[in-house]
Amino acid sequence: MIVRDSLYIDGAWVAPSSSEVLEVSDSTTEEVFATVPAGTAVDIDKAVEAAARAFPSWSATPAKDRAAFLQKIAEGLQARASEMADVISHEVGMPRSLTEMLQVGLPLGEFAGNAERAATYEWREEIGNSIIMKEPVGIVGAITPWNFPLYQISLKVAPALAAGCTIVLKPSEVAPINAFILAEIIHEAGVPAGVFNLVTGLGSVVGEAIATHPLVDKVSFTGSTRAGKRVMELCAQTLKRVSLEMGGKSANIILEDADLAAAIPAGIFGCYLNSGQVCSAPTRMLVPRSKLAEVEDLARTAASGFAPGDPFAETTGLGPLVSAVQRDKVRSYINKGVEEGATLIAGGPEAPAGLEKGFFIQPTVFSNVSNDMTIAREEIFGPVLSIIPYDTEEEAIEIANDTLYGLSGAVWGGTKEHAIEVAQKMRTGQVDINGADFNPLAPFGGYKQSGMGRERGAFGFEEFVEVKSIQQ
Repeated sequence: MIVRDSLYIDGAWVAPSSSEVLEVSDSTTEEVFATVPAGTAVDIDKAVEAAARAFPSWSATPAKDRAAFLQKIAEGLQARASEMADVISHEVGMPRSLTEMLQVGLPLGEFAGNAERAATYEWREEIGNSIIMKEPVGIVGAITPWNFPLYQISLKVAPALAAGCTIVLKPSEVAPINAFILAEIIHEAGVPAGVFNLVTGLGSVVGEAIATHPLVDKVSFTGSTRAGKRVMELCAQTLKRVSLEMGGKSANIILEDADLAAAIPAGIFGCYLNSGQVCSAPTRMLVPRSKLAEVEDLARTAASGFAPGDPFAETTGLGPLVSAVQRDKVRSYINKGVEEGATLIAGGPEAPAGLEKGFFIQPTVFSNVSNDMTIAREEIFGPVLSIIPYDTEEEAIEIANDTLYGLSGAVWGGTKEHAIEVAQKMRTGQVDINGADFNPLAPFGGYKQSGMGRERGAFGFEEFVEVKSIQQ
């Protein structure tokens, strides 16, 4: 049992204002494996006040010195990578074979990359008779989710620190232990008191206290669209700057001349990564009606290769979902797909054989899905793929864009040029062509109800920068 009974505020581990605790469950065993404080608005007040006191000196610290702190944090993450990966696999359920590379390696890259960016960024330029100054936005409230817990924290904390901002972090109460390890690493790196603060608690308490606090200058939120709307509503009261990275229902358009033998297994992998608990997952696979039977066979075979099981077992291809709530939600969506007439060709709502304990879901594939069905409209956040047939390329693009969301997407075609032409017609923040490699420097964020603002690389860094002009 891991017991975390303190919050990290003003450079020290301090007692929370309340004696209440939140339990953290192991997604594989369903047993409580950790507890953390249930913070309150009183704790947020203390953390924000500490961040406010630290801001003048931190923002005035030379960028190269801030960069040196970030590099130390990256080195600390590297030293504790195995420990961190173990914790996240217990919290979230991602197979341990992937966790260290994705759940820890990507955050490490964010801190190292932003260290370099802080040291090389052009903080001022002259335009005509004006000096254009780039300055830190101020005190940042970061509210992060559970599916990629450390990575989502790093996408906010690393660029904010690099830009000269101070931070109050509220990690997901479902997967918070990794944030405590990061706080220890930040402390050991010598980051000045008050620059980084950690308060755990419920979104309805701690998250709302951050969003309404008058001293917070910007809120960076990642989570559900429903919660994001609430954050934006609260931030509007003080006209805070807001970045929102929210839900998705991304379309994967398989064109007539695509290499199906490559496209379908890759589409299944993208849909099932992290047990489908990925906001940008390509959960709608749009295929030519003439190729539907062939696609179904390939999808059925590919899905069968994702063996659910203990994330610490080498043979596991699909870990559990994060919680009983999430498991039950996904099961209800699978039942809804059957009720509305979709064809279930793999998986189903029942627990995988031999895995009655743990938050497991069978890798599931529906075919003959129409875009007005619930499973095609709503974000499921589980290993459930919807195959939607189309008759013309124009119809495929129309179906892809017929959604409230616009976070991600994919196109598979016989030529890169044609696939890019189709991608340009998709109303979404990013599109992968023919299984292109992940680019951690490319901007990530959404159109429509998938959010506003961008994360990663130079674009993510500039979310934490204000612009001032001085005429001379």
